[in-house]
Amino acid sequence: MGGRPSSPLDKRQQQHLRDQVEVLLRSFLPQYRLQLAASVLQQISRELVPQELAGSQLLPSKKLPRVREHRGPLTQLRGHPPQWQPTFCVLRGNGHLEWFSRREEFENGGRPLGSTALTGYTVLTCQREYLRLLDTLCPDASGDHTQEEPDPLLEMPVSFPLFLQHPFRRHLCLSAATAEAQRAWRLALQGGIRLRGTVLQRSQAPAAHAFLEAVRLYRQHRGHFGHDDLTLGSDAEVLTAVLMRDLLPELRAQTQPGLRGAGRARAWAWTELLDAVHAAVLAGASAGLRAFQPEKDELLSALERTIRPDVDQMMRLRGRVAGKLRTAVQGPLESCLRGKVDAQLPRVSQTLLSIVEAALAAVQTLLAQGMDRLCRHLRANPSGARLRREVHSFGEMPWDPELMQTCFREAERSQGRLEQLAVPFGFLGARSLVFGAQDLAQQLMADAVATFLQLADQCLTSALDCHQAAQQLEKVRGRVLKKFWSDSGSALRRFVRGWQLCVFLPFVRSQLEPRCRAELREFEGDVLAVGSPALTIEGVYEDVIRGALLQRIDGELKKALGASDVSCTRDGCSEAAWGQAGADEETEAQRGTCAKQPGSCTEVQPLCPLLPPRTFRS
Repeated sequence: MGGRPSSPLDKRQQQHLRDQVEVLLRSFLPQYRLQLAASVLQQISRELVPQELAGSQLLPSKKLPRVREHRGPLTQLRGHPPQWQPTFCVLRGNGHLEWFSRREEFENGGRPLGSTALTGYTVLTCQREYLRLLDTLCPDASGDHTQEEPDPLLEMPVSFPLFLQHPFRRHLCLSAATAEAQRAWRLALQGGIRLRGTVLQRSQAPAAHAFLEAVRLYRQHRGHFGHDDLTLGSDAEVLTAVLMRDLLPELRAQTQPGLRGAGRARAWAWTELLDAVHAAVLAGASAGLRAFQPEKDELLSALERTIRPDVDQMMRLRGRVAGKLRTAVQGPLESCLRGKVDAQLPRVSQTLLSIVEAALAAVQTLLAQGMDRLCRHLRANPSGARLRREVHSFGEMPWDPELMQTCFREAERSQGRLEQLAVPFGFLGARSLVFGAQDLAQQLMADAVATFLQLADQCLTSALDCHQAAQQLEKVRGRVLKKFWSDSGSALRRFVRGWQLCVFLPFVRSQLEPRCRAELREFEGDVLAVGSPALTIEGVYEDVIRGALLQRIDGELKKALGASDVSCTRDGCSEAAWGQAGADEETEAQRGTCAKQPGSCTEVQPLCPLLPPRTFRS
């Protein structure tokens, strides 16, 4: 595996990539501006709608979902030619993996030998599976593997490997000393990959929603319908993935024939070349988005000032245009829904419901076990360091990769079924969906834990003896489980509803193109007369399709959830705050800053002197 690209990126190639990034930004930013306006309009209109139904029952956790830091010795394949060498790895709270030659270099504040953001990586723990993957990356046209260079991966079989594979970046080949260390690292790395990947999806900021919509519509205008895992990552990482996907065929044709070595050596060289291209594109996308940031901030402020006074008029006009457009496209839309959606909707609904129900059932079991354990320890030992440790462990449950794996694994098991949606609907977002289910499980666990600790601290007073205090905790346990059941039902419905739209909305749009495109021109003048970028005829058209889909989705969910006796009536519940301290955490992550770690939340005052000080603080 000593092969390397025949040449690094020269100045001409670097300039070509910069030009490609500029072309992307020139096409993308106008769409982004339109979606920023649409997101501001949507946010303001939601504020004006009365909230008829109650919100979440659980208290929102003050702890931000962050990657739990992990560190320890590993063996790494690195160098030219690559060799297995001892290394000390550190997984940072912002989802960056760093590696040092020795522990002492890390402890003394030395610079790492290398680092990478975990966005987009996949962890493999089977050496044979990884070697098969390498064989597919850069196939040897001659089929003659007799002259391959010595392969360290085969020369030294790895007992506990950790292969980090990326479609557009250099692979990382690591090995742990024991199966226990391998498992701990795998869970930590998978957590970092997930939380870096869903930073935009977890954000409640209009700018994050606008960015994701702009990427979807940008790709849609280029003929790529269907939700895609390309939208995992920060804003710059997403744009980089979009461009890398477009560049890949050209890169293969122009560079693979010139790579030195054979077989897996060429594959290794190919990943190094991709890494150089990815780094150049990412640098250009990051610079372009940073340059756009002042304009974006000014635009958001201006949109707020101009849209809010006229929002009622704009929404009335939107409704009138939507009514006319609905009549115009009703025939082909209904034909598409009856012929290609209605028959598939029950199967997709059941698939999504089973995924989330299994994950949330595992959360409820884990939560109940944790609360039961605290009640037992309070009865047996109402004071002392052991109870304090138990309370701390309970508070850290949502961020413990080993404990939460029982919940996450339920969502992971469904990825194969989700990938089957690619053929009929062009849905390529199976990984995003699984990550979303895991984020939801972690959010509900965090909220439930925070609620239990808050209520426990309020009900335990100095007038209670140990037995009475334990009884009070058991009552709190019951209250928390009821609140969890209510919130999980609401979250289940929102999650399934949203992901059904992700599956079906792009598919229906692709089926109606270009048949209904001509109908839009007839009503474009009505929308343009408003003079606001927040209203576009394409946005109204999507609202019409979305409304027709939601009627069917809600009807199917009502049947499915009624049959499974799951209460999900609070469809109007507001989304719980989850994870973002600012408008664009993804941009801050790209700049290398990070929010506070779990455990740094505001504390509540303890009320029960029976217990050690600060015992039931969340």
